Amino acid sequence: MDAAGFRTHRHRFFGHTALVPTDPARVLEIDDPHDLARARALAPLLDPSPLPSLADVDAVVLDFDGTQTDDRVMVDSDGRETVAVHRGDGLGIAALRKAGVPLLILSTEQNPVVAARARKLQVPVLHGIDRKDEALKQWCDEQNIAPDRVLYVGNDVNDLGCFALAGWPVAVGSAHDSVRAAARAVTTTPAATAPSARSRPGCWAPPSPPLPLSPQSPPSKEAPP
Repeated sequence: MDAAGFRTHRHRFFGHTALVPTDPARVLEIDDPHDLARARALAPLLDPSPLPSLADVDAVVLDFDGTQTDDRVMVDSDGRETVAVHRGDGLGIAALRKAGVPLLILSTEQNPVVAARARKLQVPVLHGIDRKDEALKQWCDEQNIAPDRVLYVGNDVNDLGCFALAGWPVAVGSAHDSVRAAARAVTTTPAATAPSARSRPGCWAPPSPPLPLSPQSPPSKEAPP
């Protein structure tokens, strides 16, 4: 920046200005110390490590709320809670099952909707768990799977313990900033978004041979049991 011009005009948009197209995923606007701290946390994501292939992963563990849903809860007049899921996730999870990849849904949520969705997907589930990292470690021991061979998908701060254990921590696009910063990969659309958003070019997908990670599976009719 021309310091003399900045002092004269007292703002940064002096002289010739032009619109420059930028990738929204790589824009870090910094106007105050809070923005600076956020930018420092997110900066490592601008140069992510290589994405995993199926050969790099022995198991996939999925959070539920905010990962397989859009993190909203609908409550009726009787207090019953419902959530929205995306049918496209069923196809991705079915592909993982077909490939023989061990799967687990791991959630702190106590609502039985978690278990109901897991039954629909034919995936083992642990929910109502206070310490997800301890539950993940125990599950890995029981399955004889090394934690550093686990791909874990989450969205919130209670997933950070599992991120520290898993070899491939993946954050959904709408995840908390600290979760995105701790992830080795971040999906480019939020969880459980509309089909038009999920299918747009640029959505994260592993390289060949593909690992059909459910949060970024293309929309399709859910696979039958």
